[in-house]
Amino acid sequence: MSNTANADGAPYILLVEDEAAIADTVIYALSSEGFFARHCSLGRDALASLQQKIPDLILLDMGLPDTNGFDLYRQLREYTDAPIIFLTARNHEIDRVAGLEMGADDYIVKPFSPRELTARVRVVLRRTVRQGNAEANLAEMSSVAFAGNKRGVFELDISRMRISCAGKTLDLTRYEYLLLKAMLERPQAILSRTQLMEKVWQDALDSSDRTVDTHIKTLRAKLREAAPELDPIRTHRGLGYSITP
Repeated sequence: MSNTANADGAPYILLVEDEAAIADTVIYALSSEGFFARHCSLGRDALASLQQKIPDLILLDMGLPDTNGFDLYRQLREYTDAPIIFLTARNHEIDRVAGLEMGADDYIVKPFSPRELTARVRVVLRRTVRQGNAEANLAEMSSVAFAGNKRGVFELDISRMRISCAGKTLDLTRYEYLLLKAMLERPQAILSRTQLMEKVWQDALDSSDRTVDTHIKTLRAKLREAAPELDPIRTHRGLGYSITP
């Protein structure tokens, strides 16, 4: 594991990549753009590094020698909600869709230019900051809205990005949380797939309407597990989805 000299206040980027030539190029590009970058070549080293410092963003290679990229993504999510961008040599649509539907914030196919990579890193970081600011500004209003729910089945914890249903904390991915939150902010309103894509997956490339449908399906399953008697999400054919809290 290697790292650049620490820079106070600089965004900390963790690169998990086993190809030395690619890692050197990425680390140099990130450092040149003012980021503090650390490199791990193995999945187990990346997990160990989280014990020392939580990164602002993770660049994760899908093809590591000691673990599968999808499996490592799930393990990383146990420690941090930091945005994650997949790096991969596989350009198949099914891989891109699978990665994004898991909750990855972007998907970059090799070979890529260092300029494109740093640009995408900045876009994801800016989006994360905007979301954090918006959530802070809406925290009080959201708390009032949820407190006024007649059945009181949902509770939103903005600071920890958690939503509870019937007193049980839902085990949600990043995008499941954002999707459910977006619907709860406009109870009973019919939101089209396009509206939900623009609100939840603003900067995620290669996403499609099927992404929304897939996340709605997993949300319904998790809500049924928490409260089997409830069925708050409705499908409106040709229109979109709505929720009745």
